[in-house]
Amino acid sequence: MRLTIFTDYTLRALMYLGMNRDRLVTIQDIADLHTISKSHLTKVVHQLGVAGLIETVRGRNGGLRLNREPDQINIGEVVSMSEPDFFMAACFGSEHTSCAHQGDCRLTAKLAQATQAYLNVLDGVTLADLLPGPAGPGLRVPGLHPVTLHRAPARRAAGPTRSK
Repeated sequence: MRLTIFTDYTLRALMYLGMNRDRLVTIQDIADLHTISKSHLTKVVHQLGVAGLIETVRGRNGGLRLNREPDQINIGEVVSMSEPDFFMAACFGSEHTSCAHQGDCRLTAKLAQATQAYLNVLDGVTLADLLPGPAGPGLRVPGLHPVTLHRAPARRAAGPTRSK
């Protein structure tokens, strides 16, 4: 599962605002730091404002700031708000699937279970947990940022092989 660019920018913007609570921040500040599109970031900021997570101050000396304390911004809610869906397979959310296993598929249920576990972890994280400073319980593990998953090589089935 991979987050959309929109969600990535959303999280980056919130983290930057959380680290700069003592001043108003501009969209250009965030775009320059992360070398990301100001145009896309503007859409992110608009959505964050509509959601009430940030306050926008207009005018010559305007900018952005968090509208809530970092420990009151739940990352699971932010990700759920910014992602269009959590479909891990083509058959998720589709009534028009042509899968041969439709109706007797156990994979869909397991993928849904894995997605829910993923979201449950994010529901236990606040913006404060992502900011520099003392780590919350179990949040910062040396060597795991970014997370890299290693897959075991595919195993061949034991027994006779079929020839064509």
